[in-house]
This record gives sequence, structure tokens and C-alpha cells, in this order.
Amino acid sequence: MTVVPRQSEPFSLSGFLISDGPAGFLLSWVAGFVDTSAFIILFGIFTAHVTGNIALAGSSFVSSDAHTTITRLLMLPTFVVAVALTSMLARYVRRRKGPVFAVLLTAEAIALLVFLVIGVSLSPALLLDVQEDLILPIGMAGVVAMAVQNALMKEAKGVFKSYIPTTVMTGNTTQLTIDLVQFISAKLGRSQDPEATTEAAEALERMGRFVPVIAGFALGGFAAAYCILLSESWWTLIFPVVIISLLAVAAYIEHYRSSSMA
Repeated sequence: MTVVPRQSEPFSLSGFLISDGPAGFLLSWVAGFVDTSAFIILFGIFTAHVTGNIALAGSSFVSSDAHTTITRLLMLPTFVVAVALTSMLARYVRRRKGPVFAVLLTAEAIALLVFLVIGVSLSPALLLDVQEDLILPIGMAGVVAMAVQNALMKEAKGVFKSYIPTTVMTGNTTQLTIDLVQFISAKLGRSQDPEATTEAAEALERMGRFVPVIAGFALGGFAAAYCILLSESWWTLIFPVVIISLLAVAAYIEHYRSSSMA
């Protein structure tokens, strides 16, 4: 009996882009870029780390700055509503057997484009005269875009092997630190113990998933600061729009490629 060796599947750029590592890195890069850009240009508004606005609202309240306090507090209900709408969209697409990940990425790309357009339209006047009436619509548009990204990480079931947040790094950094301690302890404490070997391998595998996400967010933040320093323009947000659009196209290609092979 002749055994025919299985041929490995040909490399797919679209499949590579939406796999755990590259997609996690790119999504977190976008979040870091958007969050840093908004924080700098909008004088202290978080769009990705949205709960940070609660602390900023408290600071504004202590300073008796009612308008700033209200602006920052409004970011939270905006985020909640956007997440709810994104979840409803995901459920609708899932019932129709559609490409949930691709559709939600498309929604985020559109939201980022709206964020870009509103920012470009209002930021010149904002730089001349800091007004909460101008900060509010720009900030809300950014929060909506990042709310979609928060929701798609939860709703894109079956795309990622495990859920890793790409917009807030506190929990990721905590887990990475715990895994690092587990890895070092397993290697140094009981190197000959099979259980220790398993613990070290598990910790190393998790670190391999968390490091690209944390690195992506940090690099996105640095890139935003550098771009704003050079250009002082809202147009730098075109980079996140392009990246999310490319991921959306890749997700559509993979969905229909998988459907044709089924």
C-alpha cells in the first residue's frame, strides 16, 4: 500500500493577517495609535481606555470644571451604546451565517473614517480655541470606533483561539507578569519535574500570545506621538483606517475561501 503524503496548505496572506498573532498586533497597534492621538489632540480624552475618563472627570469635578466633567462622563454611555449596537449587529450576521469578523471590522473602519472626518473638520477651530462643544463630537466618534473593536474581540467567536483585549493593556500586562514568574519559577525551582516542564510550556505559550498585543499597543502609541509631533494634523488617523480596512478585506477573503472549500 502506497502512502501519499499530505500536502500542506499553500500560504495565504489573508489567512496570515487575521491569525491570532498578526491580527492581535495590528488591532492593538490601532488602539494605541487612536488612544494616544485622541488624548493629545483632545486635551485628555481616552477613546480606547474609556474608563480612564471617569478618573479624568473626577479631576475636572474637583477643579469645578463642569463642562469638562460632563464631556468625559458622556464617553462612558457612548461606549456602552456602541458596544450594544455592535453586539446586535454581530448576532444578526451570525444568524444569517455571515462573516461576523469581517462585518465588524468593516463597521470599525467606517467608524474610524467618521472619526477622521469629524476630527479634520473640527480640529482647526479646536486648536484656535479649546471648546468642549468641539471636543465632545470628536471624542464620541473615537469612542464609538474603539467600542466596536472592544466588542468584535468578544463577538468574533471561532476566529481567535482565546480572547485577549486589544484596547486596554492593564490586564494583559498583569497576565504577562504572572506568566513570567511562573516560567522562571518552573525553570529554576523544579527543572526535572514533568509538572514544572508543563507549567513552563504553558506560561511560554501564553506569553507568546500576550507579548505581540502589548508591543502593538505600545508601538501604536509611540507612532501616534511621533506623527503628531511631525505633522500636527488629524490626518495621521488615516493609518488606523487603512489597517482595519485591510484586515476587513482579509477576513472577507478567508470567509468566502472557507465557504467555497466546504
